[in-house]
Amino acid sequence: MNLTRRQALAAALVATAARPARAVAAVPTDLQPHASYWYPDTLPPGTPPPGVRRSSLRTWSAAGDPDLPFNRATVPLAPRLAPPPPNPTARRDEARISALAAFAPTSGNPSQGSATADYYALTHWAYLDELVFWGGSSDEGLILAPNAPVVDAAHRNGVPVLGTVFLPPTAYGGRLEWTRDLVRRGADGGFPIADKLIEVARAYGFDGWFLNAETGGGDARLGADMRDFVAYLRERGGPALRVTWYDAMAVSGDIAWQNELNDRNSPFFRAAGTMFLNFNWSRTGLASSGELARSLGRSPYELWAGIDVEANGWDTRVDWDAIAPAGRPHLTSFGFYRPEWTWKSLPGSDRCPAAFHARDDRFWSGASLDPVRPDPGPWRAPAASVADRSTLTSLPFATTFNTGHGLGWYERGVRLADTPWNHLGLQDRLPGRRWVIRTAGARPAVGFDFTDAWRGGSSLLIDAATGATAATAEPTTVELYASRLPLSPTTVAELAHRTDPGSAAVRVELAVALDEPDRFTYLPVGTLPAGGSGWTTATLRLASLLHGRAAATAHVLGIRLTAPDGGDVRWRLGELALHDGPPVPPGPPDAPAVTASARNPDGTAALRLTWRQTRRPPHRDPAPVRHYELHQVVPGGRRRFLGGTCGHAYYVPALRRTADEEATRVEVRAVDELYTASAPASVTHRW
Repeated sequence: MNLTRRQALAAALVATAARPARAVAAVPTDLQPHASYWYPDTLPPGTPPPGVRRSSLRTWSAAGDPDLPFNRATVPLAPRLAPPPPNPTARRDEARISALAAFAPTSGNPSQGSATADYYALTHWAYLDELVFWGGSSDEGLILAPNAPVVDAAHRNGVPVLGTVFLPPTAYGGRLEWTRDLVRRGADGGFPIADKLIEVARAYGFDGWFLNAETGGGDARLGADMRDFVAYLRERGGPALRVTWYDAMAVSGDIAWQNELNDRNSPFFRAAGTMFLNFNWSRTGLASSGELARSLGRSPYELWAGIDVEANGWDTRVDWDAIAPAGRPHLTSFGFYRPEWTWKSLPGSDRCPAAFHARDDRFWSGASLDPVRPDPGPWRAPAASVADRSTLTSLPFATTFNTGHGLGWYERGVRLADTPWNHLGLQDRLPGRRWVIRTAGARPAVGFDFTDAWRGGSSLLIDAATGATAATAEPTTVELYASRLPLSPTTVAELAHRTDPGSAAVRVELAVALDEPDRFTYLPVGTLPAGGSGWTTATLRLASLLHGRAAATAHVLGIRLTAPDGGDVRWRLGELALHDGPPVPPGPPDAPAVTASARNPDGTAALRLTWRQTRRPPHRDPAPVRHYELHQVVPGGRRRFLGGTCGHAYYVPALRRTADEEATRVEVRAVDELYTASAPASVTHRW
């Protein structure tokens, strides 16, 4: 890292709270579970900062980790397809993208979201090949495991997630003994801390480690031990464990950023899966790096050319042609450091979810917000060079355009919670291309909106001025998903949509491209009257698309809107689902229980709840569980949404007592891919 980045990192990683490793799974006094972090072995001297609890990875065990049920990711890594890119400059089989992103400080990072919408709700998974959960500091801990919501969201979109091992520079508290702790050999010649790293990744459900050794003062013996450590970690971890090495330590054992692949760092590249090159690379250096990678029998796209966007975002000056020259093969892949700049740099007065997503769309798609015609300006957005990926390969598929945070929670258009929230594990699979629009008229504004939703916290809003009269109204097709979804004569599509007050009447059609991505067939959904109509649901049978065939493949899903009488259109889509008949709903969760509780100073209660996975009933094949949702039952039979998770444990920070009730009932439901909920399983908290 350069000095500016180290200073920014040191200032950003402010300690607030943590969880220590324990010999037994004793429930902590503070029930709030947090993302886990450790030192390799030796703890720093002195008193830790307020709220920080220091712990050693050497003494960690899954059985003794009370927060593990809350930190365990459960969504498997989804397979991906690579559809034809929307523009001729994006490549499918060349450069990919790794991103190092800090979602929260190292300590005090809640395991399962929190009561704020002010969060880095990353949604542009389609361009990522790897996400590094960035963090670590000398005062808190050096080894950081990603929390479950981030991993679950990434896996749903086919993106592996890496934890971070950060050995800081001595100028910022780094101690060489921590590096020696990391690579210390056991009696059998192996590396006990590497074994622990593998155990943590498997227990927590993430995909590997980003190794960043920047503590100076080492020698050749330490360099050799580190090389062997990396090789051991990758070999013992097996093909499923990813290992990325950061270009800092050289084989001499000292810190010497090379900014390229060469003889001083190639032993680490050979041992690891990929390497993140430091930021001061050059054209000639990247060219020689790619050539050396090939000579080692490796792909040049296993090298991430570091691009530091933490300070300036899309105003960062980058020699893009050094990585992706026009008309020639890409030289390496892209490594973005801190793309959460789109969130962090928002002015305080503008810190709302919609503003963040508008900025994030600009970062990934460019100022034009059109991946078909990327903006030619100095910021070459990822959409201009890198082909997007999709996980839409099988049915059922459903989305409610839920971004994983919101200002309230909705179910079937009814607002069941008024508090802001974030939990990326509840995020849907969202459109990967922001935004491909086909129209002869004015291009509409398209984006996620948080003022109303069918389910979750957001919906898709299309705001279009289509002309003043019917003669000038033009149909507008918004492509939403690239896919390989199999269609059969029994396949149906379901939509929930509405117009906002003040909107013109709008004719809605489902756009489906079969076989050829640019050729659409349009199925009528209905015409919504002017002036706003509330949520409307529609079910379409797709058999007419097959023309008598037994099967077909949907390559693109989209929506076509027309204002038959002209005027301004504000139309929102709350749900889009495709399935071959509703599956058997999941059964209720098994054996819910309150495992710990505490009274908060304001009179609310903090609860830790657990349950077991739904039992499969005999002679039934229920739908797989997507996630679980928890509701408080309030007098009169109404329900108040408390939260949701993909795992089998949840922390409720503040259960509110209603009137003078002696006990409060909490219901846990299993929810499938079509958002069909099971019958509730109930647990009672007595006041």
